[in-house]
Amino acid sequence: MARKKSTFVCQSCGAVTNRWAGKCESCGEWNTIVEEMESAGIGGSPKTVRGKSGRVVELVSLAGQEKPAPRITTGVQELDRVTGGGFVRGSVLLLGGDPGIGKSTLLIQASAALTHVGHKVVYISGEEAIDQVRLRAGRLGLSKAEVQLAAETSVEDILTTLTASPPPDLVIIDSIQTLWTDSADSAPGTVTQVRASAQAMIRYAKQTGAAVILVGHVTKDGQIAGPRVVEHMVDGVLHFEGDGAHQFRILRAIKNRFGPTDEIGVFEMTGSGLAEIANPSAMFLGERNTSTPGAAVFAGIEGSRPLLVEIQALVAQSALGTPRRAVVGWDTARLSMVLAVLEAHCGVRLSSHDIYLNVAGGMKISEPAADLAVAAALVSSLAGVALPAECVYFGEVSLSGAVRPVAHASSRIKESSKLGFSSAIIPQASEKSAKSKDLSLTSIETLTELVARIAAGSNFDHSNDE
Repeated sequence: MARKKSTFVCQSCGAVTNRWAGKCESCGEWNTIVEEMESAGIGGSPKTVRGKSGRVVELVSLAGQEKPAPRITTGVQELDRVTGGGFVRGSVLLLGGDPGIGKSTLLIQASAALTHVGHKVVYISGEEAIDQVRLRAGRLGLSKAEVQLAAETSVEDILTTLTASPPPDLVIIDSIQTLWTDSADSAPGTVTQVRASAQAMIRYAKQTGAAVILVGHVTKDGQIAGPRVVEHMVDGVLHFEGDGAHQFRILRAIKNRFGPTDEIGVFEMTGSGLAEIANPSAMFLGERNTSTPGAAVFAGIEGSRPLLVEIQALVAQSALGTPRRAVVGWDTARLSMVLAVLEAHCGVRLSSHDIYLNVAGGMKISEPAADLAVAAALVSSLAGVALPAECVYFGEVSLSGAVRPVAHASSRIKESSKLGFSSAIIPQASEKSAKSKDLSLTSIETLTELVARIAAGSNFDHSNDE
């Protein structure tokens, strides 16, 4: 009998090498290369697969009548918003998130909502026993939901069970890292097994028209564990995020072939499960202290939704040789750039101060439009002057100190007016597109104008600050 050939596969990026090495040359990770046996089938080497004649595929014209994708509406409005209007039949979604963040809770609530309107849902757990899933459903008050449960990790057994009856509308696999298939000879959880198991479930979804959700583990870096190729194979990638110290959870669409990306849904973790937040801006600003220096309200955009959050900054004299820079919810490199612009063009010297920056409510902001609000919060904290409570800020700061315009200025202004704000400081180039009868708009061209406005409210002399 011929000896099976082995290869060495990186468990982080899926790169294949002929020998073991301590460091993967593709992704640079250490101690991630594991020996695996080559085999025929989904996870095997191309050399081991027997060739066969193909079939003629019909070629059609690019022009044609566009048909809307058939969707399964869950009734959970925040979930439907993120997916683009519901689950598309035959699609595969990958849901990732930190342990204990509420992924299983969200999926059980969505499954129960679907069964209430007559859809067939199959929930397959590879990590928990059936009694554990029932216990969670009982705590959520969903014990009577007609969700079909199974605790299984074999891909062949799962597919045989699903094909024994008419295909369901939705199949949930919790999680993809626990599945294993006979077509791959490696251990469960390895790159080969995860790739082969995901490919088998994707093939089932495309053949039957059932929507499939794969739950994925998250690494210490916050990335979905497993090979990157799985994220390319699926139709959508959703990330469930939140801070353990806060009860708020945010569902974010990172990839979506059937809807918008960067869309978010906001939930609140309660004793009875996840509750939808219809007005996230009011939630994030609910406990705001308007008389404290170092707090600025940022009018942001997440996907197509305007969202107001509070930027909190604390500037304190440092006793260390190298001052601290602690950032929660924003980009550290972006903060360093804003600090450099403040010191180089505005004379605000912060090089000898510890700086702590936080986005209230556990929200994470990535758009550069928050530069102006961050700068306002920093100068306010250094000057010891509270910013106007009814004012919002948005604008991108360039390296020259100019305040650049940002997109969706009218939507930001409209959301601010809805929540009772009366004024806004915006880029001068956005003044024409952000006209409002309810808000008093103040346009600025450079960051120096903002610093002068804040400094005018106190005896703060930033030019002499050391």
